[in-house]
Amino acid sequence: MKAPGKHLNLRLLEVFTTVVRYQGYARAQHELNLTVSAISNYMNELEGRLGYVLCQRGRSGFALTPKGEQFLQHSLRLLSEIAQFERESGALKGDMGGNFRLGVLDATANDPDLALPELIGRFNEQFPAVHLNLLIRSPHDLLMGIQDNRLDLAVGAFPFRVSNVIELALYHEQHWLYCSDQHPLFGEGKLDLLQVTQHGFVTRSYWSPTDLGAKGFKHSTATVDNMEAQLMLILSGKYVGYLPEHYAHPWLEAGRLRVIMPNEFGYQAPFSAIFRRGRSQEPFIRTMRDMLKMKMLARKRQRETQR
Repeated sequence: MKAPGKHLNLRLLEVFTTVVRYQGYARAQHELNLTVSAISNYMNELEGRLGYVLCQRGRSGFALTPKGEQFLQHSLRLLSEIAQFERESGALKGDMGGNFRLGVLDATANDPDLALPELIGRFNEQFPAVHLNLLIRSPHDLLMGIQDNRLDLAVGAFPFRVSNVIELALYHEQHWLYCSDQHPLFGEGKLDLLQVTQHGFVTRSYWSPTDLGAKGFKHSTATVDNMEAQLMLILSGKYVGYLPEHYAHPWLEAGRLRVIMPNEFGYQAPFSAIFRRGRSQEPFIRTMRDMLKMKMLARKRQRETQR
């Protein structure tokens, strides 16, 4: 191998940390917008500059070497410090320009509890010079994005908590079990549990077997990683599956979907805003956090008046 270069290209570190996060070249393609061949070239260049092997790749899967594990921690720390440096340098300009990276789960555009389009509009009015990067990701990817500072703030339902992330509880999103007008259950009168659970069920890629059992099913016959895909499979008439109430509402009103046994099937996903510990006073994060808080208070007052 070549002797380590005097300076490492930061892009090499970004590629390396992304490959580790996705546990392989193929899985990291979408995030990096690179081909497997290009990723391999970057990794070969990085290992050549360092003079040692970072990871093992083969039939047994992807694994970091002991030196690779240590180098990963150094890389994450350096990239985090650079991101912090860029934020602090941008704040010195005085025009409150810069970038704000907001992550959110899919199927939230028409969620009245969140009202994200309204919040984004108000945020832009307050910070017109800011470049907003809105990213739709899975709960796991949102949490990882906050942890390694690829995201500034994220909104979603998160299955577990980590010590370096602050969570602001927002509201609960109602989910019901649905079938379409093409499904055998659609025209049935009274249904029972056995009758429902014998049909094909769509699970989500980020649900564990325990999550699946808690939703009333022992196994699934299809898997999706977003709500649009879940809706498509349900509309096919071959599967039943869960959808957020607000997302399914237009299809329900049009007579294309039916809620199945609401007394037996249904759950509420606790939505939160998360951001990395130590960053709560940064202007963009603080502003969006406060806007979310005010929105939740307004919704609470509205519900109390309607009672």
